[in-house]
Amino acid sequence: MTDTPDPLRQKARIASIVILVTMVLWMGASWIGGTVGLPTRYAFLFDLAALAALFWALVVLFQVWRKRQN
Repeated sequence: MTDTPDPLRQKARIASIVILVTMVLWMGASWIGGTVGLPTRYAFLFDLAALAALFWALVVLFQVWRKRQN
């Protein structure tokens, strides 16, 4: 059980962790922003940051998917 981890599996795992952490932070930031009463421009900032992270994860997962088909 000492074989080296597959690089594609590591990339997929990192992308899934990014998705999980992004969703938790996004929901937390939205909840805190609504509770504290932050201006809507900060809500848009949180949304854009979350969308950027999710887009990155989507690109990485697409790359993994394409490489596994070969």
